[in-house]
Amino acid sequence: MPARNKDQEQEVLTWISDVLGEPLPNGAYEDVLRDGVILCKLANKLAPGSVKKIQEKGTNFQLMENIQRFQAAIKKYGVPEEEIFQTADLFERRNIPQVTLCLYALGRITQKHPEFTGPQLGPKMADKNERTFTEEQLRAHNAELNLQMGFNKGASQSGHGGFGNTRHM
Repeated sequence: MPARNKDQEQEVLTWISDVLGEPLPNGAYEDVLRDGVILCKLANKLAPGSVKKIQEKGTNFQLMENIQRFQAAIKKYGVPEEEIFQTADLFERRNIPQVTLCLYALGRITQKHPEFTGPQLGPKMADKNERTFTEEQLRAHNAELNLQMGFNKGASQSGHGGFGNTRHM
């Protein structure tokens, strides 16, 4: 599990506060986000109506549903599924760095939504850089003999020692 980065956590909290336009309650990073209420409000701010019901108080199970609703909303918003944390990562404080990575991914995805004019989180996404080549340029590559075509400049696997061993370089 990666180590926690307090600076990134503070940056995420500041970003959430700026997007919501209200100060967040005081407390530890994971405690502020744990019940999912702030996350649901954030999802609704980014995509209005994406979380229909926010459970402000209730049992642990009801509060965990807030997190699940947030996860469904950001998945629909465009955050890749592999970057979304598990409910237990936050609620049971199992993997807080994954929560931070997820929120950074959400901040990154907001850049793809022109309707979002709020603050940015993380680095600016790269612009599309499409290239076009002429047929002559594409054919010029065929004359090259590259390293994937069997020419290895004298390198060999001698001394490798067979299957299952690592290469010692």
